[in-house]
Amino acid sequence: MSVDYEGTVEQVRQAFGDEQFWLARLAEVGVGESSLDSLSTTDGAVSVATTLVLPREFLPAVATQFLTGDMRIQRRETWHPVADGTATGTVDCAIVGAPATMRGTSALSARGDRSRMDLRATVEVRIPLVGGKLETVIGGQLSNLLIEEQRFTTAWLAGS
Repeated sequence: MSVDYEGTVEQVRQAFGDEQFWLARLAEVGVGESSLDSLSTTDGAVSVATTLVLPREFLPAVATQFLTGDMRIQRRETWHPVADGTATGTVDCAIVGAPATMRGTSALSARGDRSRMDLRATVEVRIPLVGGKLETVIGGQLSNLLIEEQRFTTAWLAGS
């Protein structure tokens, strides 16, 4: 999946290394509580860990059958320095207490004075018979989340 940003690769990548960006994004995007667990910038690379809690009442019925409470998602992203006009990254997500993971790679590349992030992700739910259905639900939610994060990032860049 792909999302476009109204900012250059360097601007978007710089935002990803800004603690205030992450705190504001977590407050703006999502329906439950969230936290910025860690943020480090070392040798031009950015590593960030967040936790997002989705209240049970917002979850699809098929998901509530396998979770005893709210859905707690731990997410780790790493972004490498911009090289040849492109920043690459990885993302790993796990649902605490559930046999579900998402792993992906991202490439943030120039589109004139804008940029595009291409994400290739694999969702895996290791529950017999219904895992595939849950993977589809989680994949759809991931797509919606990326769109909301893109909107926030574009607004953030316009205001900075």
